[in-house]
Amino acid sequence: MAVDLAQAAKAEAAGVRVAVRITPKARRDGVEGLAETVNGGAEIRVSVTAVPEDGKANRALIKLLSKAWGVPKTAISIVAGETDRHKILSISGEPERILPRIAQSLSE
Repeated sequence: MAVDLAQAAKAEAAGVRVAVRITPKARRDGVEGLAETVNGGAEIRVSVTAVPEDGKANRALIKLLSKAWGVPKTAISIVAGETDRHKILSISGEPERILPRIAQSLSE
């Protein structure tokens, strides 16, 4: 099955909800692309060099995505998965501006 962004990032009234799989302690920070989940959905794979201790990896994730997607760090919050590799993020703002930026980061 082909995976597309619409499965991982969904527009909401106040912004965008994004499914992410984070890999901490990676060799480099970066948005790696889309991956299929076991339940047939999709998530955006992200790697960070930070360790998963005391929220360091979560802070690195938010900093990385903020820069990659051109949104303020305060606009990104973790809705689910605070201590899990699989996370649901909420990005406040206009979906029509945020979704193209997410798509662009996946094509780089």
